[in-house]
Amino acid sequence: SVTYEAEIEPGPAIECNCSICSRKGYLLWFTPRGNLHIKSGEDQLSVYTFGPHIIKHHFCPTCGCAVFGIGKAPGTDSEMAAINVRCLEGIELEEIERKPFDGRSL
Repeated sequence: SVTYEAEIEPGPAIECNCSICSRKGYLLWFTPRGNLHIKSGEDQLSVYTFGPHIIKHHFCPTCGCAVFGIGKAPGTDSEMAAINVRCLEGIELEEIERKPFDGRSL
């Protein structure tokens, strides 16, 4: 029920080891918030925050898909979207290079 488009420069996907990312299996591509265009279902999304409540994790309450997160780029006021690559159509996950990120230590 939620559709969106995102202008993304494909590259290695961030694989974070923090508690939420590792449990949900996120693979993330980042883009400025203005490059994320929600086409339908925005009013149906639920939001989850944890820890310091810096990132708003948007997910579908019907199917549970965690589609993207919104937060500030570290050290800036620039709002970024973290797109869950696993929710994108036409992506071959085995072809995506993964870049580990130690979010557990933050």
